[in-house]
Amino acid sequence: MLQSKLFTKTRKEAPADEVSKNAEFLIRAGFVDKLQAGVYTYLPLGLRVLKKIENIIREEMNRAEGVEILMPSLHPKENWETTGRWETMDDLYKVSDTSGRENALGPTHEEVVVPLAKKFVSSYRDLPVYIYQIQNKFRMELRAKSGVLRGREFIMKDLYSFHTNEEDLKKYYEVMKTAYENVFKRAGIGINTYLTFASGGSFSKYSHEFQAVSEAGEDTIHICDKCRIAVNEEIISDQSTCPECGADDLRKEKAIEVGNIFELKTKYSKPFNLTYKDEAGNDKDVIMGCYGIGLGRLMGTVVEILSDEKGMVWPEEIAPFKVHLLELSSDDIEVSKKASEVYEMLNKAGVETLHDDRTDKTAGEKFADSDLIGIPYRVLVSDKSLKAGGVEIKKRTEKDSRIVSIDELMTEFPQNK
Repeated sequence: MLQSKLFTKTRKEAPADEVSKNAEFLIRAGFVDKLQAGVYTYLPLGLRVLKKIENIIREEMNRAEGVEILMPSLHPKENWETTGRWETMDDLYKVSDTSGRENALGPTHEEVVVPLAKKFVSSYRDLPVYIYQIQNKFRMELRAKSGVLRGREFIMKDLYSFHTNEEDLKKYYEVMKTAYENVFKRAGIGINTYLTFASGGSFSKYSHEFQAVSEAGEDTIHICDKCRIAVNEEIISDQSTCPECGADDLRKEKAIEVGNIFELKTKYSKPFNLTYKDEAGNDKDVIMGCYGIGLGRLMGTVVEILSDEKGMVWPEEIAPFKVHLLELSSDDIEVSKKASEVYEMLNKAGVETLHDDRTDKTAGEKFADSDLIGIPYRVLVSDKSLKAGGVEIKKRTEKDSRIVSIDELMTEFPQNK
């Protein structure tokens, strides 16, 4: 992509009403635009990151035998009355049409997926089933002050599993733990993220969250470094030691919840009378689990954890591009010609490249924008680099650059060969 063709521009300052680092950098770098509190437009660079996160999640859910669907955002009031959440869920958006018909804008999809499963599940032979979607959600969030970490409209992956018994649910629960660990590792924050014991509410003693350590976090967790698990402070009075090894020297940290998994059991299957016939022909309640990851929240968490004072530092697997090719303005037409050749060579080799071909920016402005945008590799074509025998390459995470020949440049990206 040619940077001159992007309709977006970087900015020196973030909006005055943004207090979070993720919003500051994402807005300044032209990744997102704020429409209102908790509602953002994903611009070309931001959408590329979001889609890469989406693809990672999809690959891991498919590997866990999930089957993808897409459910409506507009939910009949009756479904929410069936579970009792029409009146009890205080962040539920409720809308009415001119006929007086009332609907909910879906913050989650148990009220839709259970009636859906009921149309196809009738026998033990039909189970287990694992259904997921990646879709917009809506919540009446009154504290939308954390950038893309806490939105009123947001994109979420939610998977629902359906089982004949609790033993089968627990087996799949372990599968999903591994899938989530893979997602966060591939997104670049695996080392920062801990499986965290949390309150399970009315249907289980514990649920589990995946919490990423960050000063921007709204939660406090207590970490066992020996087991690499944590306990949410909300339940620490009931569980003051490590649930795995019993250690009591837990480390206290602030953290961002980047995912959660619940054993729903029969909490939602019972209200809708979702049952199956066992081998003896008896009706049994279907047992359920649910598993959620917010895509924008994960994106914002990566920014909070991995950025530095200059801007964002994207892990390679979710970066908008692998290479930021900078062409420094020069009276020598050879610089522009050589930059175009390098750009075509990288594209032909399958190396995703953003070419900063802008002629109205100084070298200092281009360097600052490159650091702010945070693409993993910066490749510089200038009079100086060509006289030194090639192009200048530097990783975003490194301080020093080096000169390589144009032929040698391609060996820097062996996975693309």
